Amino acid sequence: MSENRNQLRELPSVDRLLHHPTLRALRDRCPPVLLKEAVQDAVAERRHRILAGAAPLPAAELAEDGLAEDAARRALARLAANLRPVINATGTLLHTNLGRAPLAETALAAITATARGYSNLELDLESGARGHRHDHVEELLCRLSGAEAAAVVNNNAGAVYLALAALAQGKEGIVSRGELVEIGGAFRVPEVMAASGVRLVEVGATNKTHLRDYEQAIGEHTGLLMKVHTSNYRILGFTAQVSGAELAELGRKRGIPVMEDLGSGMLFDLSDYGLPREPTVAEAVAAGIDVVTFSGDKLLGGPQAGIILGRRALIEKIRKHPMARALRMDKLTLAALEATLRLYLDPARALREVPVLAMLAASGEELRARSESFMARARQLLGDAAGMEVMPAPGTVGGGALPLTELPGFALALSPRACSLDQLAARLRRQTPPVLCRIHEERLLFNLRTVRPDEEDALLDALRLALTTAHE
Repeated sequence: MSENRNQLRELPSVDRLLHHPTLRALRDRCPPVLLKEAVQDAVAERRHRILAGAAPLPAAELAEDGLAEDAARRALARLAANLRPVINATGTLLHTNLGRAPLAETALAAITATARGYSNLELDLESGARGHRHDHVEELLCRLSGAEAAAVVNNNAGAVYLALAALAQGKEGIVSRGELVEIGGAFRVPEVMAASGVRLVEVGATNKTHLRDYEQAIGEHTGLLMKVHTSNYRILGFTAQVSGAELAELGRKRGIPVMEDLGSGMLFDLSDYGLPREPTVAEAVAAGIDVVTFSGDKLLGGPQAGIILGRRALIEKIRKHPMARALRMDKLTLAALEATLRLYLDPARALREVPVLAMLAASGEELRARSESFMARARQLLGDAAGMEVMPAPGTVGGGALPLTELPGFALALSPRACSLDQLAARLRRQTPPVLCRIHEERLLFNLRTVRPDEEDALLDALRLALTTAHE
């Protein structure tokens, strides 16, 4: 114990360490308060170990140079951004935990240009009068969908809530029992209807709903007929559902607005690329649906946004609802959404430049070739640090879209020799940038469908550093 007490006396003071050359060199980069906290933590950690340990610490751990280096690492860690870019090698395109859709280069450029200075966010440059932020994307959305009018909010949950509240608050909304979906974050259709002040009326059975079910449920308090596209699950077998066109016709006959939440929202058909047929936004509008809602950051491949299209009178009513301001989009999101929508004016260009569409359209053979080329580079860099092979590995769409769809492809399978799969996966998450991959059948899989070609060098470097750590 006397030796431990001596070690406590040997610990340099915080003030003394702050004048160490290693820490003085950080003064221009690190705020003084963070630098001081890092030094205090480094000293406190040693003090705790001395008091708790039966044996004294090695002298090197008490040396000023070592303590200063430790404090510098802690300070730099405090400076690192919490929200950081990661390399997504999971093969899941719309990975909610990883921010869903990556943006096109034109969208990134639009964000930068808009953020750098002022903009005409709510200014009509022709008249000089106050404008509306919806105007920047409304014409594009109407052109691409055939709708009369459009509004945008910060996400699709907000779009659904706002449309319900504006159109049917205090009234009843009729929905098929088989369409009462739950999406991520426990967002459930019945609960959002209740929050918006709409009383839910369920019709039909889980697997079958007929038009007569809606007809029989309509009463004097009915304010809305609602259809929800079940984009995150499928009911197979003995099923029946009412089409949007049938429901729209019923709504017209009875003078009741019809709303459909498409969820992901596809602007054009991708079935030519091996994907299942999904309803497009234009088809919903053409079917006569009065109000259509969908996400901007799923299959559309843009920023997080909730898009509302439909009849002008109803869209104006939605825009004027008191909650519209609370849910409105900011200028940077609008800039990214406008730039993304402009790409869709030329579908061929959208397929090339919208990252999600390019990933969806990538063929299995393209991915095999990329994976084999990447494996050759990895073997040259890593030697025998891990067993490698290219193996079939399907990708998934994610984000609650196309839940049964497997995207055929290949991945690099890696079996580390000096550590467990969990240990290597953890080390990869600690790299800069962090790398996310999948563990499957005692191997680590790196699916390049979701890795940009210009990220491959960083991925190789992260693998090298993670495996080097494993050998130490």
